[in-house]
Amino acid sequence: MTPQPKRKHSKGRRDRRRAHDALHAANLVACQNCGRMRLPHTVCPNCGQYKGREVMAVEKDKKA
Repeated sequence: MTPQPKRKHSKGRRDRRRAHDALHAANLVACQNCGRMRLPHTVCPNCGQYKGREVMAVEKDKKA
């Protein structure tokens, strides 16, 4: 048998514990080359550039 709490924790105590559980919005910055939003310090998934130089080749989809 595991030990059980002697008294019920109040709603305020429960909510204070959960104060840091909220989700935060992602910090996005505009790409210097194409202007699309991307995560900071990462290669742009749209144009493949990072700090003004091409890091990876991105295929352009042909719309039929």
